[in-house]
Formats: sequence, structure tokens, C-alpha cells
Amino acid sequence: MYGTLKRCLGRARISAELTLQMHDPEPIQIRLLKESDIAAAMELKEFAGWNQTQSDWQLLLKLEPEGCFAALLDDKVVGTTTTTCYGRELAWIGMVLVRPERRRSGIATKLIKTALDYLQTKVETVKLDATTQGRAVYEKLGFQVESCIERWSSTASSGPLMNEDASVQVSIDVAELAELFELDRSAFNADRSQLLNALIASASVPTALARSDDGSLTGYAFARPGSNADYVGPIVTVRPEQAGSLLDRMLNQIGSRRVYIDYNTEFSNSNVLVGRGFIKERDFIRMSRGKSSRRTSSSVFGIAGPEIG
Repeated sequence: MYGTLKRCLGRARISAELTLQMHDPEPIQIRLLKESDIAAAMELKEFAGWNQTQSDWQLLLKLEPEGCFAALLDDKVVGTTTTTCYGRELAWIGMVLVRPERRRSGIATKLIKTALDYLQTKVETVKLDATTQGRAVYEKLGFQVESCIERWSSTASSGPLMNEDASVQVSIDVAELAELFELDRSAFNADRSQLLNALIASASVPTALARSDDGSLTGYAFARPGSNADYVGPIVTVRPEQAGSLLDRMLNQIGSRRVYIDYNTEFSNSNVLVGRGFIKERDFIRMSRGKSSRRTSSSVFGIAGPEIG
């Protein structure tokens, strides 16, 4: 009888082991994202309906080549995430993407943990702009809600400026860059001059600058091409009444193409968008982890993008 019991227990153990193996998650490999992965990353982006271009992926890899990651299953890219560091103060996590059939299997969590491990000794604070669906994932990893970002869209007008303002000019020269970087740092709370230089170089239309009566820089606006729409942002101004003028300058240059703006609700005047025919599409949740830092300033009207802040 003892032998029979032992054999039964042995069969039960083997059966349990097989059951556990059947339910074990598939082996996911995490490695650095490479330029040769961009085609696969673009496919993931298309599944999600996001607006980034191949050039955006190249920029992210250039800014942080050791901090962008791919999840592989059977040597196929099934997920991505990127990081962008702004000095020692702040880093941004973005482009958290997973193939539709592989979602809810822990891949996104594994990618984010890898990104956080990479950033642990590099910066004091990590932020990201989460979708409403992704919020719970980030909260489990220690991120806290900071503020709300709203995606608005419209078709730019090729007509005359709605709000022509002589204090707003287009284009920028080298002498003005230091002034722009200083204004941006006070609004974003970190140095992202390297990113801004890259955005100026890849802009779809010239940068718009706003000045006060004494000639000092009070605001600016960028725009760049996207796969679904031109993206207007960042837009920063310390004089809220200039937001409309900056936006009008950009819309007038863009012409009749579709436009996205990710509006920082801390600015507290979405009428600038409503009055120009923009429609709210969706929400992002700005979240923060690590050392407590200042919220994004109310002088930021439009952010640079959910993947870069």
C-alpha cells in the first residue's frame, strides 16, 4: 500500500509540475533597442494608433542609446520602452508599447522595471505620461498622479492669422538659443537643451518666439511632422495672453494639415483651443516617481510629447 501511495504522489507531483509549466509565462528576453528594430517598433506604434515617426525613434535612440529597450519573444520584437534623461534631475519614460495579442501578460511591467533599474542611479525623479488604461500598471510600480494632459486635434487654417501680434516672430538664430533654453528650464524644471536643439533641427515649420516690450523672450512654440498629424509643442509662455498668438503663428505656417496639441491643464485656459476649432480627443495622466519635484509649470501651454515630456 505504501508503494501504491508513493506512486500516486509521484504522479500527482509530475502532473502539478506539468500544469505549472503550461501556465508559466512565455520566456521574454529584454535587450537594448537598436536602430535595426525601428521597423518593428513602428509596427507596434501603428497598432496603438500613435503619431510618432521613424525620425522620432531615431531621436530617442540618439538621446539615450543605453536606455531604450525591446522585449523579444522567439526573436521577434513584441514590446518597447524608452528613457530620456534631462541631466541628473529628471528622466522621462515613454513609448511603452506591446503587441495587441501579447498585452496583459506582464511584458509592459518587465520593460518598465528594466527602464527603472537603468535610471536608478542616474536621476532623482522619473516621470511619464500614462494612458488611462496604463495608469494602474504604473501605480503598482510606485508612480503617483501629478496632473492631467489632454490631447486636442484640429485642421490648421491656411488663412490669415487669427490673432496677429507683432511681438511674435518666426525663426530663431544661435544668439537666441541660450535665452530659449533658460526659459524652458524654468518651465520644465530640468535642462532639456539637447532635446530642444534636435526638435529645432527636425521642425516642420520655423520656431515662433514671443517677446515683451523690452525685448526679452517670453514664449516660444515648436512644431514637427507626425505620422497622423503635425505635432505642435512644446508651447511655453510666461504671458498667458500670448498663447493664442504663438499658436496662430504655428497654424498659419502649417497650412491645412491636421494638428495635434497635448495641452497642459495646469495652464488653465483651454478656450485658446476651443476658439480655434480644436476638439479634445483623450486624456493622459502625468505621473511621477522618486524624489518629489515641482509640477510642470503653468507657463507650459503644450507639452513636447507624451514620450519626452
